[in-house]
Amino acid sequence: MIRALAALLLIAVAVAGGWFAWGWYGPGPSEEETSFIVRSGSTLTSVAGDLEQEGLIGEQEAFLLRAKLLGSGDPIKAGEFLIEGGSSPAAILDTLQHGEVIRRFVTIPEGMPSILVFETLMAEDLLTGEIPVPKEGSVLPDTYSFERGEDRAAVLARMQAAMRNYLAEAWPRRGDDIAVDSIEEAVTLASIVEKETGVARERRMVAGLYSNRVKEGMLLQADPTIIYPITKGKPLGRRIRQSEIAAVNGYNTYTRTGLPEGPITNPGREAIAAVLNPEETEALYMVADGTGGHVFAETLAEHNENVAEWYKLRRERGEM
Repeated sequence: MIRALAALLLIAVAVAGGWFAWGWYGPGPSEEETSFIVRSGSTLTSVAGDLEQEGLIGEQEAFLLRAKLLGSGDPIKAGEFLIEGGSSPAAILDTLQHGEVIRRFVTIPEGMPSILVFETLMAEDLLTGEIPVPKEGSVLPDTYSFERGEDRAAVLARMQAAMRNYLAEAWPRRGDDIAVDSIEEAVTLASIVEKETGVARERRMVAGLYSNRVKEGMLLQADPTIIYPITKGKPLGRRIRQSEIAAVNGYNTYTRTGLPEGPITNPGREAIAAVLNPEETEALYMVADGTGGHVFAETLAEHNENVAEWYKLRRERGEM
């Protein structure tokens, strides 16, 4: 009799133990892949409540008990996680402790002005918080990762830190006889180069041309510097007016010699590198060649011939 009772007790314990283990290692109630967020400062107790509420586990108390007895004691991480459908409580806890946080991305292309950087970050509804329009030229164009719910100010700070770090690395590698005397001036001239050509192979040539003009004390006559005070770098959407060409302000390089008072966009690495190591050239003039690039000239007479060819091409295209 005693043996029978002992056997029954062992069976009951085994069944209970199996049930307890199955409740931890067996499949969970959710059948669909789910994105789950652990907010900064969350405890396992609060997270278990959220998991129950979202239908990813059964009862909160049962999860916590099994986690204490069968789970790892490692801390859970903050962030957004992907929970596969049918994940067991054990797998869910392991994901929250050791899994990869879902990272999302925002891209700032070369030549994006700060007003559009601001609008891009403010339009990303997975970010939180307010930011000011960043200082022009302070953001390094690149693709940046972020987590759901991250503060916009933190993302912007990474973009600006990336620019500072790149400039700190690039400035010591500058050429000996460049046209700028400081990192700030380099960024300003690079912003003009960035806006004047979208052809990568031309950047150093364009940088060389504008460097020559700076050294000669000539007007840079860069059209984007006319537009910047009007739109803060956004597309003008029409032709530049004669009154705007003649406007006197801190940016218009048709009416002021030397560099603008500051950058007119956020230049990328290649534009900055081009200014710090420009092409050795005697060119002082350039005009569009109709293919997205430019034709360069050393003399005004040669430049006028190139302009005439450009106007001829535009007339043939019906643009004039």
